[in-house]
Amino acid sequence: MNKHPSYKDVDPTAEERKKDHIELAFQSQVAQHQLDNRFHYEPILAAHPTAGSLPPQSFLGKTLKVPIWVSSMTGGTALALTINHNLARACQDFGMGMGLGSCRALLFSDERLSDFDVRHLMGDDLPLFANLGIAQIEQLLDTNELWRIDALLDKLRADGLIIHVNPLQEWLQPEGDHIKYPPLQTIERLLQARAIKLIVKEVGQGMGYGSLKALLQLPIEAVDFAASGGTNFAKLELLRSDIAKQGIYEQIALIGHSAAEMVDMTNHIVQTLGDKVLCHNHYSGGT
Repeated sequence: MNKHPSYKDVDPTAEERKKDHIELAFQSQVAQHQLDNRFHYEPILAAHPTAGSLPPQSFLGKTLKVPIWVSSMTGGTALALTINHNLARACQDFGMGMGLGSCRALLFSDERLSDFDVRHLMGDDLPLFANLGIAQIEQLLDTNELWRIDALLDKLRADGLIIHVNPLQEWLQPEGDHIKYPPLQTIERLLQARAIKLIVKEVGQGMGYGSLKALLQLPIEAVDFAASGGTNFAKLELLRSDIAKQGIYEQIALIGHSAAEMVDMTNHIVQTLGDKVLCHNHYSGGT
C-alpha cells in the first residue's frame, strides 16, 4: 500500500518559513515614501534569470558578460592593492569592466605600481581604464608632458583613460589643486593632442544639463554620471577639514544631481541634438 507523502516530505521548510512570515510581517511594512520608483516593476513579462541567460554586452570595443562597470575606487595606499586586486578578480570571474582609481601616483614614480597592476588578473578580453584627475591633465598640458599619459597607459596595459572632473572636491580638500581652466576646455585640448579613448566622470555630485550637453558632443567613449546618492567626496573632504570650514561649506557639499535626473536630462539632450551627439554610452553609481 502506497503511503501518501507528508506535508514535511513535500515541503520540508514550510513550517519554519510560515512561522517567519507571521513573526516578521510587522517588520516588513513599507511606507509609500520608501518605494524605489526609479524602475518599472513588470512581474509577468519574464522568468527568473539563469546562468548565462544575459546576452553579452559590447562596450568600449570589448565584450562584457554583464552590463556592469566597476567604477574608479582607490589607489596609492597599501590597502588599495588588496581592494583593486580583489575587484579585478571579480571582474574576471563575472565578465565586468573596470576603471582604476586615481593613478596620479604613477605619473612620476612606479613605487605604487602594484596597487594598480591588475591586467594579468582580468585578462585581455575585458576593458580596463586608467584614471587621472582634471587637475593632472591640466598640469601635463601646461608642461607639455602628455607623454606621461602614454607611459601610464602602456605600463598598466589599459585600454583608455578616465578623467575625473572634481572641482568641488578639489576646492574643499585641504591639499586640493587649484583648477585654472574650465574642465571642458582641458578635455578638448587633450582630445586634440592625443588619440586615446576617454571616459569623463564626476566623483559623486553628478552633473547638470549644460555639462552633459557639452560632453555628449565630444568624441569620448562614455560619460560616467557618478551621480549624487553614493559616496560624496566633497563631504568626505570636509570631514578631513577643521570644524570651522565644515560649518561654512556643509550645505555646498550637498549640491548635485541624481542618476534619475541625469538620465532624463541625457534623454532630452539626445532628442534635441540628434546627430550632433557623439558620445552614446552613459552609466552611473549613485541613485
